[in-house]
Amino acid sequence: MDALVIAGRQFRSRLIVGTGKYKSGEETARALEASGAEMVTVAVRRVNLDRSKESLLDFIDPKKYFLLPNTAGCYTAEEAIRTARLAREVGLSDWIKVEVIGDQATLYPDVSATIEATRTLVKEGFTVLPYTSDDIVVAKRLVDAGAAAVMPLGAPIGSGMGIQNQANIRILREMIQAPLVVDAGVGTASDAAIAMELGADAVLMNTGIAGAHDPVLMAEAMNHAVAAGRAAYLAGRMPKKLYATASSPLEGVVR
Repeated sequence: MDALVIAGRQFRSRLIVGTGKYKSGEETARALEASGAEMVTVAVRRVNLDRSKESLLDFIDPKKYFLLPNTAGCYTAEEAIRTARLAREVGLSDWIKVEVIGDQATLYPDVSATIEATRTLVKEGFTVLPYTSDDIVVAKRLVDAGAAAVMPLGAPIGSGMGIQNQANIRILREMIQAPLVVDAGVGTASDAAIAMELGADAVLMNTGIAGAHDPVLMAEAMNHAVAAGRAAYLAGRMPKKLYATASSPLEGVVR
């Protein structure tokens, strides 16, 4: 399978996974292994950074996984910028997934604050992957601001509703040259496959795995789904037709 490339770095897996909401650190580690993911994201504001007591980071092997800190829980550009700086200062990464929430009920992003934070952090040398809406105008402005990838939501965070606006994802794929990562809303393997079939370069998920009855088995399912969806996109689906077409040719049929 072809590699995912973001900011010049190659990843074999096109599945990016979050690390929140698991029952234990041990379950987190097992799910990460089953997912086949190489990039994992952690909320800077929700982990014990000084390791004074057991931390989520104790269960993520830095030799196996590329760590992508995120600014979850931030509601202003200033908060997101400070959180990114903290992540770099403690040695997590100079890559950052920027999340600036604009509405507490839906967890929809504040897109203007997201653009502002992206522009500032790019100038400071960060590789920025912003969580955003599926609006093409916003996506273009994020790319202009220097975003290394654009990460539109498929549905509200944690909803598990799947891709709610497939047309917008298709439009983004056609009009945005930067890597496109569907982030949020994936609930099961078929949702992940659809995202990839629409042309997404990768899928990021957390609750879809952690919220499953068997997170480890769901992680494995998501691994297969992302790979299958990518292969189907590259293969090119057959055209849809209103009427049936015989699978076997009629020429040479014995009468």
